[in-house]
Amino acid sequence: MVAYIVLVLGLVLNGAVLSNGGKTSTFVRKVEKTIDMPLDSDVFRVPPGYNAPQQVHITQGDHIGKAVIVSWVTVDEPAGSSKVLYWSENSKQKKLAEGKLVTYRFFNYTSGYIHHCTITDLKFNTKYYYVVGIGHTERKFWFITPPEVGPDVSYTFGLIGDIGQTFDSNKTLTHYELNPQKGQTVLFVGDLSYADKYPNHDNVRWDTCGRFVERSVAYQPWIWTAGNHEIDFAPEIGETEPFKPYTKRYPVPYEASRSTAPFWYSIKRASAYIIVLASYSAYGKYTPQYIWLRDELPKVNRSETPWLIVLMHAPWYNSYNDHYMEGESMRVMFEPWFVKYKVDVVFSGHVHAYERSERVSNIAYSIVNGKCIPVRDQSAPVYITIGDGGNIEGLATNMSEPQPPYSAYRESSFGHAIFDIKNRTHAYYSWHRNEDRYAVEADSMWFFNRQ
Repeated sequence: MVAYIVLVLGLVLNGAVLSNGGKTSTFVRKVEKTIDMPLDSDVFRVPPGYNAPQQVHITQGDHIGKAVIVSWVTVDEPAGSSKVLYWSENSKQKKLAEGKLVTYRFFNYTSGYIHHCTITDLKFNTKYYYVVGIGHTERKFWFITPPEVGPDVSYTFGLIGDIGQTFDSNKTLTHYELNPQKGQTVLFVGDLSYADKYPNHDNVRWDTCGRFVERSVAYQPWIWTAGNHEIDFAPEIGETEPFKPYTKRYPVPYEASRSTAPFWYSIKRASAYIIVLASYSAYGKYTPQYIWLRDELPKVNRSETPWLIVLMHAPWYNSYNDHYMEGESMRVMFEPWFVKYKVDVVFSGHVHAYERSERVSNIAYSIVNGKCIPVRDQSAPVYITIGDGGNIEGLATNMSEPQPPYSAYRESSFGHAIFDIKNRTHAYYSWHRNEDRYAVEADSMWFFNRQ
């Protein structure tokens, strides 16, 4: 009888993976122009005090979650150093970590003093307080380290992409912060400041964006993915170093996973193994990213981290006309690996709307057999496009018709998502549009781990 119940439950859960097939939402968002918040907005306020740290943000600093990279900017002078004072909630012993300082120029803009400090040897599942601005105006924040890596560790991730700094961006971030499911770490799928939408890629908008998201990212890590608006390649004004502002401001622990560049890397966090890929770095055969991913996927121990999540910017499966097939060449290169290693879910951005796919693959095609249509495949990931953070370019509204069979649910709205891992077998996913109350789930599904 017990075996029968388990079998039925498994069938139900697998059925849930394929639910809501082919649904285009009937929700119609009020037509409004998407505009950036003015520079004197409260969310961009510079903290008071001489040389006060601003744009404070944290990300994971190693491969397993026992280190944190703390970053911030000072504008008056570099003095005060790049030191971070930190201590655990139940300890009176305070420690000091020493970081480094960088600056950069972009056309006629000169950055402030950008500080990066990695705090190491932290305890799992512990609340830490930290202070930056030592010697001048000090500011105090806190974060909570993840539980020790293990198969049955529950953990809740937030998902945000293409956020920008518009009034809609502010709604998205507020909606995420007030979601009762309480994400513990944000998986950010690219396109942060949209500074490149301004004349000469006005890097002041990198500063305002940093101050805007500080209220979240100073207290919980955001795991960074590079998008096309991070490239900042502008040879017409003499700026020929791609990703310069982004890499100066947002370091990641890429070397911990033996990556050779900060645009592709991996981390473990709780029961999840997270792989970040670069849509705008070379990924053809024999390139560094190709070789790294080829060697990385076999390292994933699903008995330790049963949930395998991939982040990238350009989606592979997209039924909107915006950015249609821009991820196709990367799909051709890597999709067979995703199926072979049973990636659970792929999150991407780029398309400024929301879409969730069925479990499909399109790997049978061999140039002569004509099998070039996606088919249901229980070894394939679910592909979720969540480039709906609220940026200045506005929503993608032009969908291909009829809705292709691989598309399970799509909607042209701004919002965020939650991926809530329960244990080694179950995770609950939900997407929340900005216009709804905080607990409303506009789209949702249970994930049943196939490992």
